[in-house]
Amino acid sequence: MEKEDLTRYIKSEAIRLGFDICGIAKAEAVAEETAQRYNNWIGKGSHATMQYLERNCDKRFDPTLLVEGCKSIISVAMNYAPKQPIDGFADYAQGKDYHKIVKERLYRLLQSINDICPVQGRAFCDSAPVLERYWAVKAGIGYIGRNRQLIIPGKGSAFFLGELLVDIELCHDTPLSRDFCGSCRKCIESCPGGALSDNGLDANKCLSYLTIEHRGELPENIGKKMGNCFYGCDRCRTVCPHNRFSTPNTIPELQPSDTLRQMTMEKWQVLTKPEYKALFRHSAVERCGYEQLMRNINALEKEDKTE
Repeated sequence: MEKEDLTRYIKSEAIRLGFDICGIAKAEAVAEETAQRYNNWIGKGSHATMQYLERNCDKRFDPTLLVEGCKSIISVAMNYAPKQPIDGFADYAQGKDYHKIVKERLYRLLQSINDICPVQGRAFCDSAPVLERYWAVKAGIGYIGRNRQLIIPGKGSAFFLGELLVDIELCHDTPLSRDFCGSCRKCIESCPGGALSDNGLDANKCLSYLTIEHRGELPENIGKKMGNCFYGCDRCRTVCPHNRFSTPNTIPELQPSDTLRQMTMEKWQVLTKPEYKALFRHSAVERCGYEQLMRNINALEKEDKTE
């Protein structure tokens, strides 16, 4: 099959498998400016305690070291915008573990390619030293906004990203020629922790980091900043004008369970560990852990009691 025909087939098959958009970039070392900016961000400690972001930077900056023989990066995006937000939870965490959902479909895509053309490759979704947003930009999918999220013009930023690194030459897409944020600063102005600035993201102040990744005690008086959300934070995304184009996702595995829909703050406050395990089995929320989730809920309670 000709390279052009194979490229068209891959993109069509990606859409059939449930991805909303697919683009392709040449596998090569990232731009020197990108590597320097990342190293500076790490050097300032803006990644907080996420030490895994310090490791394997050689592979992070050159995907051909991560997957030997890699020639093309197939980048995909899957919509996770919910039909209805659930109080307390970031939208991305409503359904089952997105890592598994995206990777499973990527490997199905790899099998589909193998049905017509021998290919070797590996799939990734927030699971390896891959600069996902960088490659999505290189693949022409979108651009990185002031909120540091990938924004897809006309679709918004409620998307999971995934990559399939393959050892075949494909047609490469062209990055967007400009960003679309203009003079808008709504995400920076609305960030409750002050984590966003023109210099980027400081994870030490980010409520998503603090309520999910951070171990130990939360900063004092954080409850008011959390509002009613005790797992993650969506404010920099929900205020973004591009998300007025978002449409609810239709992936069955990303839909919340009836039990999660029926949870109230009163129920959260008395949640037991067995209930937690049953509620978040096969969910990305497992990463947080029961004790940490209750720590977050208790932070809201303390704030209520002091008002």
